[in-house]
Amino acid sequence: MSLIVQKYGGSSVADVKKIKRVARRIKKTVKEGNRVVVVVSAPGDTTDRLLESAYQISAHPSEREVDMLLATGEQISISLLTMALHSLGCPAISFTGPQVRILTDAAHTRARIISIDTKRIEEELKKGRVVVVAGFQGISQEEDITTLGRGGSDTTAVALAVSLKADSCEIYTDVEGVYTTDPGIVPSAKRLKEISYDEMLELSSLGAKVIQLRSVELAKRYNVRLHVRSSLSNKEGTMITEKGLEAPEVCGVTYDKNQAKITIQSVPDRPGIASAIFTEIAKRNINVDMIIQSASLKGLTDVSFTIVEADLEKALPAIKEVAKRIEAKGVAASKGVAKVSIVGVGMRSHPGVAARMFSCLAKEGINIEMISTSEIKISCAIDEKYTQKAVKALHRGFRLGMNDKSTDSER
Repeated sequence: MSLIVQKYGGSSVADVKKIKRVARRIKKTVKEGNRVVVVVSAPGDTTDRLLESAYQISAHPSEREVDMLLATGEQISISLLTMALHSLGCPAISFTGPQVRILTDAAHTRARIISIDTKRIEEELKKGRVVVVAGFQGISQEEDITTLGRGGSDTTAVALAVSLKADSCEIYTDVEGVYTTDPGIVPSAKRLKEISYDEMLELSSLGAKVIQLRSVELAKRYNVRLHVRSSLSNKEGTMITEKGLEAPEVCGVTYDKNQAKITIQSVPDRPGIASAIFTEIAKRNINVDMIIQSASLKGLTDVSFTIVEADLEKALPAIKEVAKRIEAKGVAASKGVAKVSIVGVGMRSHPGVAARMFSCLAKEGINIEMISTSEIKISCAIDEKYTQKAVKALHRGFRLGMNDKSTDSER
């Protein structure tokens, strides 16, 4: 008898009709002879509405109290879904994150899971029940409710799959799998039958919203079989697993509009300066993405980098303070920056991919402000207004669409 962890996102449990549909799918999985643990998100846009209320109350609400508030959203889903299973004659029981001891650190709104005590879940599975667990939440060692950050229910599901030694982890969303790019921008985008952990890690980190980055990291570390599927159809979806190197040079194009660019001007070019800048930013739990340092001129250089736009207000005071301390000339910041990226394990063995990407953008008259690369991805910072144009050009240029005639061997 297989143990399957299924995760359903907010769009899949947005209303009573959808909750009943999910319940029928779960019952079918049980009827096929499986034990099932289900992880659910808050219904629809509940989390956004709760956050909006918090910021109407206070411009800077306590992160502890934000977690207390947001954790209520998933409780709506687990209780209603469990009721729906009962109505179908399917034994089930619901638990919050704290009830099944999903232990986290104390970093409110972005907590990381330390451990999970699976005893209570295993006891209920032995009784033949479906166990429905609230995603996105846990409890700290100080007994405070915590949340795991956006998309945290994916991480809850994978962490449970690891702790329970599940046979597979199915991530159900409102799309039919992982696509070569956003079908909303490029209707000819193809659904990928399979993608490697590494490729999915890059796509998730670069703006793809299908599955949370941390959940893929966890799945790769513990070799959890991940299956991304639609809760609205029975199509196969996309398997996320290890894959051989004989792969297309590029498997997907993604984008992220939520970027801000910061430049520290005329920075003294001496050892320890970069450390001083980025240590100060790290203290505020702000992730830095692209970094460029210009060539030194008369002992001075400019240091530019990108961060998530939402972190700009929090980051600027610290950056201005450190700029003053290191005797830099000043700080310039700008929003309206987008990052477009191509990803593919085949880049490791296909020369000329970067040149081809730059050529695609140049033909569309799109200026590249910054460039970042790894073994399997190339990202370019561009003006946000050109995002869709860039995505379409790159998708077409690398022949990723359903109507493209190229084959893997021709690329």
